Amino acid sequence: MPLLFLWFFLTSTSLVSALQTLPCINTTYFIPNSTYDTNRRVILSLLPSNVTSHFGFFNGSIGQAPNRVYAVGMCLPGTEEESCIGCLLSASNTLLETCLTEENALIWIANRTICMIRYSDTSFVGSFELEPHREFLSIHGYKTNETEFNTVWSRLTQRMVQEASSSTDATWSGAKYYTADVAALPDSQTLYAMMQCTPDLSPAECNLCLTESVVNYQSCCLGRQGGSIVRLSCAFRAELYPFGGAFTVMTARPLSQPPPSLIKKDSGKFSTETIAAIVVPIIVVAIIFLVLLVLSRLFARRRKSYQEIDLDQSGITTLHFQQLDFKTIEVATENFAKTNKLGQGGFGEVYKGTLVNGTEVAVKRLSKTSEQGAQEFKNEVVLVAKLQHRNLVKLLGYCLEPEEKILVYEFVPNKSLDYFLFDPTKQGQLDWTKRYNIIGGITRGILYLHQDSRLTIIHRDLKASNILLDADMIPKIADFGMARISGIDQSVANTKRIAGTL
Repeated sequence: MPLLFLWFFLTSTSLVSALQTLPCINTTYFIPNSTYDTNRRVILSLLPSNVTSHFGFFNGSIGQAPNRVYAVGMCLPGTEEESCIGCLLSASNTLLETCLTEENALIWIANRTICMIRYSDTSFVGSFELEPHREFLSIHGYKTNETEFNTVWSRLTQRMVQEASSSTDATWSGAKYYTADVAALPDSQTLYAMMQCTPDLSPAECNLCLTESVVNYQSCCLGRQGGSIVRLSCAFRAELYPFGGAFTVMTARPLSQPPPSLIKKDSGKFSTETIAAIVVPIIVVAIIFLVLLVLSRLFARRRKSYQEIDLDQSGITTLHFQQLDFKTIEVATENFAKTNKLGQGGFGEVYKGTLVNGTEVAVKRLSKTSEQGAQEFKNEVVLVAKLQHRNLVKLLGYCLEPEEKILVYEFVPNKSLDYFLFDPTKQGQLDWTKRYNIIGGITRGILYLHQDSRLTIIHRDLKASNILLDADMIPKIADFGMARISGIDQSVANTKRIAGTL
């Protein structure tokens, strides 16, 4: 499948300048501002927080076919949350600025750390493809002791391929199939190298992917001061300087001598190797049951990390619901400009907003008459956000300040149903087929709220103005659970919560 390939290393001017002219390589395109484009922007905006909450690797999808978008995000193992999020945001913005209409793209980027994002219109998690690949090399050659340099390089890369394809980590998803190493060169320089596969591959697939990348590097870049090989599921880079925060605690070790296991020792009756051969198995047998027990529990808990997660149907723990600061909301709505006001209801005013990544959202600024406390507000927001259905407006985030309670929803472009029903010039757009589909969608949404959801929500303010229509005229119910969130008493029986929880 043709893809956009980008490999940005902000610490390497020569590589960046060479890559800035790369076009988006694709044969399938979407229409700007279409449903696919909206889904693409939404899932890219959600990737950073999901990657950090899923230990460095996350894959998911959003939307319904044919506008469904699949995406993967990954950071270096052990990366600080702030650095990982910053890198992924930079990668997302680059894709949005570069791939204006392409349905498939891949980017590896190095800022304070190294990260990767890939999205597509078809599911790709667990699939393995060696081609296509891209090669990026330094414009500068390595002219001193080139023979010894090549020897050190070959030994280092052979060892790293084995380490990366067999490496696992119990706490950081991205550490599976990852290694970074350094080696001392004869002329007092240091060789830095990094290899990484996506953790959805098998060990054999990762080994093959990296082995082919090393072969490609030997063809294109050996003898150069640095270079990179990028594939759909793995990446390899080598330089004469540290990059991407992967070498902060490493020291170079010489590779000119044979491996320690091949060095013979003559003193004593028993060599170190003989003693180790006796002691190590005993220790392994003693602890193997404990290790297996721990690993089995961790595997059972984490195995879903490598399965595709549907953001449309998953709970709030998968979606990693976002809390936004008030300044972000002000910028998005242009300080709640009147021109961005979409309407006003019993719970507060609604404004159209645009987040920094280009995602359009609807911002509901709740009435200040609520007597609800901050913690109760957050608890209710999280509960309502667990409700995920095609015919419900998605709650993407919230803002909580001492004097402000704000909800952030997906933006639905075709306004509400009453806009069409009660406008003589718009009524004609609703033929019987569309009306039938709208009725069916509303019914499915209400059935989900009343019967099939994790909570049982009774929507007691269902009216045409609370039925929003997306770009495909699919109905989406709004203002469900609002009495829970706002804390406003609206029931005749003076019950604070009109939506029960079963």
